[in-house]
This record gives sequence, structure tokens and C-alpha cells, in this order.
Amino acid sequence: MLVVMKKDATETNVQAIVDAAEKRGYVARPIPGGDRVSIGILHNKGSVDAGYFLEFEDVKEVIPVTKSYKLVSREKKKENSLIKVGDAVFGDGSLPVIAGPCAIETLDQAIATAKHVKKAGAKLFRGGAFKPRTSPYSFQGLGEEGLKILAKVREETLLPVVTEIMDCENFPLVEEYADVLQIGTRNMQNYSLLKRAGKSKKPVVLKRGMSATLAEWLMAAEYIMEEGNPNVILCERGIRTFVKHSRNTLDLSVVLAAKKETHLPVIVDPSHAAGVRAHVIPLACAATAMGADALMIEVHHNPKEALSDGPQSLYPDQFKECMEKIKTIHSII
Repeated sequence: MLVVMKKDATETNVQAIVDAAEKRGYVARPIPGGDRVSIGILHNKGSVDAGYFLEFEDVKEVIPVTKSYKLVSREKKKENSLIKVGDAVFGDGSLPVIAGPCAIETLDQAIATAKHVKKAGAKLFRGGAFKPRTSPYSFQGLGEEGLKILAKVREETLLPVVTEIMDCENFPLVEEYADVLQIGTRNMQNYSLLKRAGKSKKPVVLKRGMSATLAEWLMAAEYIMEEGNPNVILCERGIRTFVKHSRNTLDLSVVLAAKKETHLPVIVDPSHAAGVRAHVIPLACAATAMGADALMIEVHHNPKEALSDGPQSLYPDQFKECMEKIKTIHSII
């Protein structure tokens, strides 16, 4: 159930609703909106007495929520959630771009790539310190040393950094260094990790599982929000199908479907969908035309020597070309 407060509702009256709900054994999650606060009432085993909450001061209305994903649903919050990271805002139509190498390899590599992507217009820098790879013999990342390099990149370029978190054990360490935490496709339904991310104050990029339905993806986001973290960014990165011409199949239709179902920002990673450098720019353009809230693109200053995902990483001049094209498309739509 959703308790919608009046525009001028005081913090005291909002807290009164929270206290009353928890006294009845429910969980209450306030969600600030554009001009008013709504409060989600969760963990009710049966129907909730709407009349009880309507008696409280500053309550505008009480709305039943029918979706199983209650907090992420537009039934709960009709306007888009806006998530601010540095100079970037996800969900306001501005199309910020996250760019950088798949993996952090050296300080020189990271700094060189970060300077290139910033000059081209990227708002955040991405790079993996811990890498979940299909093969145990592939490069697994530098670990804490990679996180330290990311911190130096942020210090020198002023770009916020995004990196993947793989497990609860290393969560505090990654949380200390990163501005945005990424949960990869292989961990989309790692519920312990999702719950831990829900206790974080950092925004979370939640990638869609390689075989996940939209409902499963949204329920994974629900796990994070239910623990108290409202700053979730959904990322479509391609799903596994029968094709052989690309690594995955980029499901652009899910962008429209997700934005209809949820108020959370929906972004697209064309690099992991393609797996082929030549496909990345066209897919980025298509994602922009479909109304994605942001893009995440892999860029390496020298892809031929990349230790991870070199074949799909753009050269700096290609990334510049990509940025020019998506800006043109974005201005049209």
C-alpha cells in the first residue's frame, strides 16, 4: 500500500505514519518525490486498513499497490526518480555517459583512458577492480590495487568512478572507494549481495541477468530498495539467445517496457551486448533513440593490449565519434 502525503506535509507527520506502520508490524519506506513524499507500507500479510492511515494529518490519499515489486513500481511513484552522481543526473533526460575500460590494468592505462573519455563528454568513469570471468584462467582484476587506481583517477580527472562489487566479503572495501556500485549480470539474483547493497548509501547500477525476465529484474531491484537504498539504476546489457553474430542480444524493447513499469532510471550497455567493436556505436545510437536514460560504454586507450574485453572496447577516437552521434540523436528526440 502507498500513503501519499500532501505537498506541505511536515517531517513530523511523515514520521508519524512510519511509526504507526511499524507499530502494526509493517515496514515503512518513505520515498521523496518531485513535490511530495510517499510512504510504502510493506510486509503486510493481509490487507491494510486504508481508513486507519487516512485519519493521520497531512495524508492526501492511500493507494493499493497490486504489483509484486512495490517500491520500484510506477504505482508507487509516478514521476521518474532522479539519481545525481557528480555532474550527472540519471532520469532527467540528459543522457549522461559512463565510459572506461572493462578492467583496471595499470595507473597509466586508467588515467590515459579517463582523460580521453572526459574530453569527449563522459560524466563518469568505469573500470573493474574485481572481475567475474567465465574462465578461472582469465584476468580476474587487480583487487584493492585497482580500487586505489580508481581513486587516483577520480582525484586527477574529477570523474566519479563506477566499479563492480562481486560479494559481501569485499563490499565495505569497494564501497569505500567507489562512487557508484555495479552489480553484474551474474549476480543479479545474488540475494545476499542485493540486500547488502540495499544497506549502502551509494547508488547501485543493477545489470539485467543474462536470462532474466523484466519482472525478475525489477524484483531484484526491489530487494535493494526494500532494504532502504532508493538509488537504483537499471542497466540492460543484452540477454542470451541463439544468435552467433554477437555476444548477446540487446533487448531495446525492454527499455520502453521497464520505463513504463518503474520510476527508476533505465540505462543501456551496448558494449557487453555486442561483444564486437563495430556494433557498439550503432547500438548506442539505437539505445539513445529508444529513450535510454544513460549509456555505459567500454573504452580503452589501446584495445589490442587490453587484458579484458579488448575486442568490444572502442578506441578513443571511436568513442568521440560515438558521443557526437548520440548527441545529435538525443537532441532530435
